[in-house]
Amino acid sequence: MRFTTKTEYGLVCLMFLAKAGQDRPVAIKEIVQGENYSQTFTEKILQKLRAAEIVTSHQGNHGGYMLAKPASQITLKAVIEALEGQTFEVFCEPDVRDGIICTHHPACDVKPVWHKTKELLDNFFGSITLEMLLQREIKIPIALDGK
Repeated sequence: MRFTTKTEYGLVCLMFLAKAGQDRPVAIKEIVQGENYSQTFTEKILQKLRAAEIVTSHQGNHGGYMLAKPASQITLKAVIEALEGQTFEVFCEPDVRDGIICTHHPACDVKPVWHKTKELLDNFFGSITLEMLLQREIKIPIALDGK
């Protein structure tokens, strides 16, 4: 599991939008200037977030981006999936991954560990909201049994 700068920048952009409020769209130029990001890269990130219905876009002179829903309803898991594809890639299924075929499937003893890892990460990232990030209220009392 490794997240790229897309996820980091995406979260910062979302926090920027959340701080701006639901009253007005925020132009990409504002985000780029405020965070010192590349405009092209930021546009690509926001387009992916829009495709995932995490943000909405508005055209025109007063256009820009806004959160599509309240920050309390946007999970870290949704953002990661929108920008990275998934939280943890379980590649031990019988399909081809980057030209590599797992020769241990279906008798692999490690497969349950990877599936449990994905489940734990999905549950953990699904429990963290954008609002929690903004308020710095992340508590990590997660048990390995998911309870």
